[in-house]
Amino acid sequence: MDWWNILIYALLVSYFLLVIATVFTVLHERRDPIRALSWIAVVILLPFIGLGLFVFFGQDYRKQKIFNRKEIKDLKQFEHLSYRQLREIDSFSHPAVASNREIITLLLNNNKSLLTTDNRLEVLNDGAETFSSLVDALRRAESSIHLEYYIFENDDLGGEIVEILKAKARSGVEVRFIYDDVGSWNLKRRFIRSLREAGVQIHCFMPVVFPWLTSKINYRNHRKIVVIDGRVGYTGGLNIADRYLRGTKYGPWRDTHLKIEGSAVHMLQLTFLTDWYFATGIQLKDKEKYLAPAARNAGDTAVQIATSGPDSDWATIMQAYFAAINKATDHIYISTPYFMPGESLLTALKVAALSGIDVRIMLPSRSDSKIVYWASRSYITELLEARIKVYLYTEGFNHSKIMTIDDHFSSIGTANMDNRSFEDNFEVTAMIYDSRVTDRIEQRFLQDLKGCVKLTRKHWAARSRSEMLKESVARLFSPLL
Repeated sequence: MDWWNILIYALLVSYFLLVIATVFTVLHERRDPIRALSWIAVVILLPFIGLGLFVFFGQDYRKQKIFNRKEIKDLKQFEHLSYRQLREIDSFSHPAVASNREIITLLLNNNKSLLTTDNRLEVLNDGAETFSSLVDALRRAESSIHLEYYIFENDDLGGEIVEILKAKARSGVEVRFIYDDVGSWNLKRRFIRSLREAGVQIHCFMPVVFPWLTSKINYRNHRKIVVIDGRVGYTGGLNIADRYLRGTKYGPWRDTHLKIEGSAVHMLQLTFLTDWYFATGIQLKDKEKYLAPAARNAGDTAVQIATSGPDSDWATIMQAYFAAINKATDHIYISTPYFMPGESLLTALKVAALSGIDVRIMLPSRSDSKIVYWASRSYITELLEARIKVYLYTEGFNHSKIMTIDDHFSSIGTANMDNRSFEDNFEVTAMIYDSRVTDRIEQRFLQDLKGCVKLTRKHWAARSRSEMLKESVARLFSPLL
């Protein structure tokens, strides 16, 4: 019995020493104070479980430099070009540059994201538009197809796209495919084997192998990118699965995707090539094939492709949103499925609204993630108090990730307005400097508002106490979600 007591005592002492060491680690890394306090609370208040959560989800790989973009040799050319653009930005003749100079300069500095001004964009407003365009473009591929998705399912839609990929690979087209191991958890080995047998080069991004690689399970590739022949690119909110086309139990799936032609495709391609290197250790160097010259007279829309994730030194997309919000003079329209913006963006939005700017935020009335749903709702009271107009979309599930500001800035991409997208996930977003494209996005946003319930402070204050309790509890975990 004495030995048993000694063993229990030793285990308890070891556990408390681990807790103290973990708390010291969090403090030593000088994290964002709110996230640091949240992790300390989790570790202390959830015995044993809290330590496990920290090991799996709490590592800060941006600070640890585990993912290093500087190893990619092809990035040096783009880094040189970004320095040149910084020196010459005042001489750009494109009309969008003057009104967005600060945002463009920011992205050149924090992300080496080149400004491209020769693009043609097509805004795709649902699964039917997106997949019809994508399937047609894939069938036309002549030299290369590069695609990466967070979620790819082997259902009817996924099966149709896979058959195209196999046929193209057999005909000599280079097909490369990256899927995220967590998002595409259901893909079977025989599915992957069948693609490889057809000549498709398919790799998993950061596989999770228990127990060895679980410390990186928190850092996922949330990007949706397709680049065809180095000339046509797609990105936005839609993954590959039937529900994105046919809807879910919540109704039709409302989303926004983007087709790009022009030099911005090179930046999407470079993002894919970087992710390919992370997934395989192989650098693809045939620039003539993978960075094909942009089609002449593709268009005149100015675009910067911004990426963020643990491979970058800065929270690029969050910083760009912060700069854009602070420049607003008339209105800000935001649609996001998950809203946990962090203190800086939340303050920027409140200040804008209290300064007389028309700030409207569209959220889904129902969600596919309960804790995120309640955490998002926990911000609504203070949004309404700051005179921000909040709308709940009721005609299905709105998964669009868009922002428009005044008449000259808009964004479409993969990043939600939450800490996970800003800090942890690999994300990509197109920053668009064009009044015509911005107007098209805004017109669809205003159309979507007709399918929303506009919240009032009186109506919101009348919700049940149980709802308020769920919001308050979920809010405690919002810095970690």
